[in-house]
Amino acid sequence: MARQWILTGQEGWEKSLEFQENVAIPSPETLGLNEVLVRLKAASINYRELMIPTPTNPAGPINPPLVPSCDGAGTVEAIGPSVTEFRVGDRVLAHLCAPAAEARGDDAPMGFADAQNCLGQGSDGTLRTHGVFREKGLVRAPASLDFITAATMTCTWTTAWNALFGLRGQEVGPGSWVLVQGTGGVSVAALQIAVAAGASVVATTSSEEKAMKLRALGAKHVVNYRTNKAWGEEARGFTPGGRGFDSVIEVTGNEGLRQSFASVRIDGIITLVGMVGDSGTEAVPLLESFFHGAIVRPILASSRTQFQEVVRFVDEKQIVPAIDDVVFELAQVKDAYRRLEEKQHFSKIAIRID
Repeated sequence: MARQWILTGQEGWEKSLEFQENVAIPSPETLGLNEVLVRLKAASINYRELMIPTPTNPAGPINPPLVPSCDGAGTVEAIGPSVTEFRVGDRVLAHLCAPAAEARGDDAPMGFADAQNCLGQGSDGTLRTHGVFREKGLVRAPASLDFITAATMTCTWTTAWNALFGLRGQEVGPGSWVLVQGTGGVSVAALQIAVAAGASVVATTSSEEKAMKLRALGAKHVVNYRTNKAWGEEARGFTPGGRGFDSVIEVTGNEGLRQSFASVRIDGIITLVGMVGDSGTEAVPLLESFFHGAIVRPILASSRTQFQEVVRFVDEKQIVPAIDDVVFELAQVKDAYRRLEEKQHFSKIAIRID
């Protein structure tokens, strides 16, 4: 029998999350033409899952019961009659938004309108032992990673890859300078990818303990944003001649955006990837970008093709995604979300399912 978590509504994750056991495992005979039955071995969690079960979720309502989360890794147990990309036994990762790839192709970027169709929002996600996914809702897992580390890649690693390589002609590499903010999943993934690509990375954090971890992953310099409110200027000072950063990964939203503008070079890119900062912070006008000559690029995860690109990069460079010190079991998911909400974690919180 299968086990899973479901959302029963949008009254907050503590109240809406419910654990179910003795759930029937989908039968291979019932699979649709392009469906794949996956035995999930691991998952990980994201900030978006704290917002989805709330009445103010920016992506809109859900249709409960709904299995949350989008990050997951496992093995193929059965395939539908028309599936051509996978075979039984293949190691796979969940892709965030199969409908976008089905409708517009594997190269199609995700827009906010796609959010309602994503895993854990418009269709059942990965916090379960067994799941049926669309063929376009999967990619092959890196051969070099175990299930726990591979399961962190669906949302954060694709976002980081898109931020650093998604704008043609502006890809990072040797000679590039990249600024990452904090120690959440996207920021740490961007740090690891940029370092592997030969770029120089400056990171921000609020504690020396986390600063040591960032340096161990390759950050050349670390700036404490709590002790220096003008951390954008301080970070900029580390770039050659104080020119500013080629790429800034902006995760906080309005709280840190002015400092991102202070840090970026003319014609550099500020990629908007999240809103984990203080939601009560005064909004920064778009016109602010005019005074800094920067490109402001909002993104949501990546295309399916970009997901496959970052998988190949991880295998080629033998990168092991950093994860939090605490790994939770499937039945402990509420404890995992508490740790995420309280920002006690480093990088990604993983869930062991097997």
